[in-house]
Amino acid sequence: MDPIGSSCFNLQLENERAKKEEEEVLKNDKLAEILCSVRSLTKYEGRSLRSLCPQITAASIAASYHIVVGIGFAYSAILIPNLSLNGTNSTDGQISATKTESSWIASAMVIVAPIGGISAGFVMDWIGRLNTIKLALIPSAIGWVLIAMASNVPMLIIGRILTGFGTTWGSSPATVYITEIARADMRGSLISFAPAFASLGMMLAFLKGWLMHWRTVAWMCLGYSIVPVILIQLFIPESPAWLVSRDRIEEAAKALRWLHSNQPQPEQRPETLAELQLHLLQREHQIKQEEALKNGTGFLVKVRQFLRPTGYKPLIILFGLFFCQQFSGIYITLFYSVTFLESIGSSTNPYLASIMICTVRFIMSCINTYMLRSFHRRPLIMTSGVGMALCMGFAGFFSKWIIEGSSDMRWVPTMLLLFFVITSMIGLLPIPWTMTAELFPIEIRGVAHSIAYSVNNLIMFASIQSFYTLEDWFGGIVGVQWFFAAISLLATVYTFIFLPETHGKKLSEITDYFVHSGAFYVLSKERSKPKKAATSRAPRKNIVKHGDPLLADGQRQ
Repeated sequence: MDPIGSSCFNLQLENERAKKEEEEVLKNDKLAEILCSVRSLTKYEGRSLRSLCPQITAASIAASYHIVVGIGFAYSAILIPNLSLNGTNSTDGQISATKTESSWIASAMVIVAPIGGISAGFVMDWIGRLNTIKLALIPSAIGWVLIAMASNVPMLIIGRILTGFGTTWGSSPATVYITEIARADMRGSLISFAPAFASLGMMLAFLKGWLMHWRTVAWMCLGYSIVPVILIQLFIPESPAWLVSRDRIEEAAKALRWLHSNQPQPEQRPETLAELQLHLLQREHQIKQEEALKNGTGFLVKVRQFLRPTGYKPLIILFGLFFCQQFSGIYITLFYSVTFLESIGSSTNPYLASIMICTVRFIMSCINTYMLRSFHRRPLIMTSGVGMALCMGFAGFFSKWIIEGSSDMRWVPTMLLLFFVITSMIGLLPIPWTMTAELFPIEIRGVAHSIAYSVNNLIMFASIQSFYTLEDWFGGIVGVQWFFAAISLLATVYTFIFLPETHGKKLSEITDYFVHSGAFYVLSKERSKPKKAATSRAPRKNIVKHGDPLLADGQRQ
């Protein structure tokens, strides 16, 4: 998916990775203690819909901010055609935009993503997850007002930059919040609310752009920004995990009582589930503090870890994959959707076709949640790259024939673009974003994700900014389509040569690959190594703390 859904997939894969690394974690008595506690809590949790209603409500309200995020991503596609016709003549009556200015309008929202993403991490740890979403309302609201009242292009660009800040400050904390309040077996489903709302926002953007003036759509987006903040303020509590980390224990207890208000009383236990959960969160926080003091968290420690093969090799591999992803046309066809569809000679209404594309993206985002859990990463990306190359390559031929007048099959480019989106969602769109949850060791995974996320957004900015330049270089839209096809094919070759397989691998196996293998995965021994049969788990030490019945329950399971 896009950067919105990527963080959600990332967290889902983190959860799956945590399960696979359980045996490695059990080597640490303190972490094993927490694991036993989590297991013991699971048996007390109700499975009925009623017991889950508070968590579903909280996740839905937090994720609802992604509606305006989705609209923001698609907004340039409905704005640019109304500002320029043939690059010079305004169809708005007030503002005209050249191709260069249009490219800045489209890409301005993305250029601030690295700064916004990194700052959002610090801000949400400082003031809380929900307070950061509330804070996101300020740049988002100002940005949409500037766009709605714009009298020149600079106002539009500044408005897009501010909405970009609102996007990152609102989407990242919402996803983290859902992760922290959701029950373990429901976490993946509740996280998926975010990309679902984002896809809904994209569809709403094209539908409203089809029926309404772009200024009216901007005013409506102001409302979409305000409503989630009002709902957050009135109905849902702050993340208990964050409250515990700030030693606000009473507030954490109150939040947990709300989140577990419909949970049954644990059998043969005097405590409520909320009280047991609070005890676990306090112990987790204590252990994290002890581990931080023991291992160190200084800047130089992180730098030294990135100078090891397990740090710099994954980064280099991902940067190449990000380039192929961004210049394959995945995001250019979204940010310039209406303009692109008009250029390729499609007979379908470009707004209707864009709605169809967003619907397909939404459906495929649901399907590839299953695919990412069930299939290896390399075959998915290579299949995706070949499919995208074929779709965009043939679309280029049909566009050429339509422009020359030798074909009247004007519906074909639209259908091929739909199949292009489908094949991109199989692998090349979602997997590069999620690889940071699999390639890096846990010690630097958070920092590595921030670096990779920032670099990919910078490459995305360059690709979106370059659309009209690519048209000039390659002699029009036909050459651009063939360029996208070539890059998609390059992504397949690059993946085959360099990208290691991570599906079903333990962290220790991935780390060992980067330490002992060369640059070419296709030549590595790991690729041809037969899989060993699963061995029985070695008995682990008794880690039960005397006087802690919660841990004793976990050990007996």
